[in-house]
Amino acid sequence: MAFTQLPLPFDFNALEPYGMKGETFEYHYGKHHKAYVDNLNKLTDATELADKSLEEVIQISFKDSSKAGIFNNAAQVWNHTFFWNSLKPAGGGTPTGELAARIDKDFGSFDKFKEEFSTAATTQFGSGWAWLIDDSGTLKVIKTPNAENPLAHGKKALLTLDVWEHAYYIDYRNARPAFIKNFLDQLVNWEFAAANLAG
Repeated sequence: MAFTQLPLPFDFNALEPYGMKGETFEYHYGKHHKAYVDNLNKLTDATELADKSLEEVIQISFKDSSKAGIFNNAAQVWNHTFFWNSLKPAGGGTPTGELAARIDKDFGSFDKFKEEFSTAATTQFGSGWAWLIDDSGTLKVIKTPNAENPLAHGKKALLTLDVWEHAYYIDYRNARPAFIKNFLDQLVNWEFAAANLAG
């Protein structure tokens, strides 16, 4: 069973009015994400992992240092699919319902959450990710390096932001903080995060 690259949940140009060019997705989705899928299929072909789910491959390979290459590619396939779903045209703003209540409870306020998430995304040295997670019933913000993700640690991811340089260089050059602010103001898909919390 080959691993596949799921389609973007929006057109390449759908986020242009909200700070991300179609060219970004031509490279980020069309080349980077695709390469992870292709590499994963090559690395797992004719192995015991070929028939496992992507999530199983991530969890198995994370615990086995001899499978670091498999983990890096599998996790990046999962991370990118999760990131695309964390974005939506005319997103941003504030969450509602249970997610809003939980953010207020666990961070003190939505503004405190935004501050903590922005700090995590800004201070992740080099390549990596900022996440909103549900850790055994408590919402937390974490950052992970390279391909690492909450799934590898048995935590539930609700939302992510890719802070690898290729995620924002076309639109923001080296201004990662501007990319983070735009994500929170105009792109966050709070419905996706709420569905993950409820699921």
